[in-house]
Amino acid sequence: MLICALVGAILWNLLTWYVGLPSSSSHALVGGLCGAAIAAAHGDLSAVVWARAPAAGKHWWDGGGILYKVVVPMVVSPVLGLVIAFVVMGGLYFVLRNWRPLTVARVFGKLQLFSSAYMGFSHGTNDAQKTMGLIALALVAATKAGAFDQLPDWLSFLRTQEGADPKDQRIALWIKVLCAVTMAIGTAAGGWRIIKTLGHKLVRLQPVHGFAAETAGATVLFTTAEMGMPVSTTHVITTSVMGVGAAKGLNALKWSIVERILWAWLLTLPATAGVGYALTRLMQVAGWIL
Repeated sequence: MLICALVGAILWNLLTWYVGLPSSSSHALVGGLCGAAIAAAHGDLSAVVWARAPAAGKHWWDGGGILYKVVVPMVVSPVLGLVIAFVVMGGLYFVLRNWRPLTVARVFGKLQLFSSAYMGFSHGTNDAQKTMGLIALALVAATKAGAFDQLPDWLSFLRTQEGADPKDQRIALWIKVLCAVTMAIGTAAGGWRIIKTLGHKLVRLQPVHGFAAETAGATVLFTTAEMGMPVSTTHVITTSVMGVGAAKGLNALKWSIVERILWAWLLTLPATAGVGYALTRLMQVAGWIL
């Protein structure tokens, strides 16, 4: 089931990457998992926790299920990225109104090193955790099922026992390193298509704009990570870029690109859920899983 969910997410990510649209890997994973879970339960929709209200005295974000942990953050976090970036960029325009353009470019060309590092760190606190969690989940499931019982000693590191409290599941160091290296390689190898869309097609960015967008996006990501909300890095940084562009002027944004991005976001969950469902059903028909 987990493999079907991952394949659904990967196919969607490759498709949106190929056409140069920034889509959410996080939501692709969630959609794939939901579709695969429903198929594994033979169409029982209750296999997915749609909404679980927070306990008395808790905040709304402490609730569980797709509604509180995916849908609400999916809407709120991009809006926050847009608003914060707009305010930050507007403030910078006011403060820097008497600066020479060359001075602004030089200063913020250096400051952007710090804002991009902040963005990278916040990215790790959110997206990397999901990837590590999926790997740990697969290893725990395989260990419980006895799939690793006959492994040679040199592969014993794959055996992962479930923690007493799933929220405190221990993540092995090698998983953390593997995720960090893989994400870095993927960004370096294939990120240019998305960067070109955001930094050239959507709106023309200079270092000061990149600084504002990265600072706003990273702040939203870091805050939501502290709240335990798995939001989309892609959605947040994209709307942050939109906010910066809107501060320049609404005509600075390419609205046809904005429309294509929004359609990709809306289709992510149903598309990946459909693929995850279909693949799981095919494996059931083939007799590979029950």
